[in-house]
Amino acid sequence: MFKKRIAILVACFVVLATVLAGCGSGSKSGASSTAGTSFKAGMVTDTGGVDDKSFNQSSWEGLKNFGKDNNLKVGTGVKYLQSTQASDYSPNLNQLIHQNFNVVFGIGFLMQNDVQKVAEQNPKAHLGIIDAVAVDKNNKPLKNVASLTFKEQQGSFLVGVVAGLTTKTNKVGFIGGINSALIKKFENGFKAGVKTVNPKAQVYVQYAGAFNAPDKGQSIASTMYTKGADIIYASAGDTGNGVFTEAKNRKKNGKKVWVIGVDKDQYAQGLPQNVTLTSMVKRVDKAIYDVTSKTKQGKFPGGQVLAYGLKENGVGLAPTTKNVSKKVLDSANQYKQKIIDGSIVVPTTDKEYAAYAAKLK
Repeated sequence: MFKKRIAILVACFVVLATVLAGCGSGSKSGASSTAGTSFKAGMVTDTGGVDDKSFNQSSWEGLKNFGKDNNLKVGTGVKYLQSTQASDYSPNLNQLIHQNFNVVFGIGFLMQNDVQKVAEQNPKAHLGIIDAVAVDKNNKPLKNVASLTFKEQQGSFLVGVVAGLTTKTNKVGFIGGINSALIKKFENGFKAGVKTVNPKAQVYVQYAGAFNAPDKGQSIASTMYTKGADIIYASAGDTGNGVFTEAKNRKKNGKKVWVIGVDKDQYAQGLPQNVTLTSMVKRVDKAIYDVTSKTKQGKFPGGQVLAYGLKENGVGLAPTTKNVSKKVLDSANQYKQKIIDGSIVVPTTDKEYAAYAAKLK
């Protein structure tokens, strides 16, 4: 009887120990914990949407590529939440964090305030922000946010060179989404490239005030083409899709006009009318993949500002060059090297552009 009681007590202790061990192994709230779970990476789009054929789409492609290379399923291992309005940003970020995603990216500078707020509320979470630097109330980098930035002015300079050497009317255009410090980098880099190789060229500039207004983009493009511009560089997210629509309509009517795409190689976007001259590729997909990979390896670059330029292959001309002559392409590559070696410093602001343009005279 005594041995039987001892056996029962031992069995009880084993069960109790198992229960306690099970309680202790559960992962704590916060995306940084990976104990007992598979790695998960997510992103939240801005209002342009995941199929904007621009930086939201490029970001998602980078995340999907990472998932494919690491056997993570779409929807569980890698996932995106789409924002239809600005008020969706924080709830979407929090949703992924509370689902224990190991890293969560906010796509676009419009999400900066929300990423900063959510990061401070969830100090154990790992977040990333595209096109902005996340800081705390003391203007110091947040240690649990990786800030992914790009030297868009450098790639924009190169497409400016292409435009300046290709235009037949000496009139080109730039259409931006929201007038901001970020899009000014695209504008001023483009103008600098155009004017460097073609001082006589006139550059029309207009902002649509939104990244999700293709009708507005088409309307602005119509005005610019009517004024004689034969090439338009659109840095406007989904708004830029309206520029392609206008260019294709004009090509159908026998008018030869071009569009310069942005963020992705948008050659296919100009088909079947073939209106894409080139694109300024911004490798958001590469940056997303890079940071996600580091996070999985336990090397999340929190508090760091990562800058991707020509030297890092973070920006540049699109790989599709069917509509760019070899002579123009060779010239663009020569300027690329000058930018990389520092002999040309591309302007980012209106003030810097004014100073740069003054030296060209």
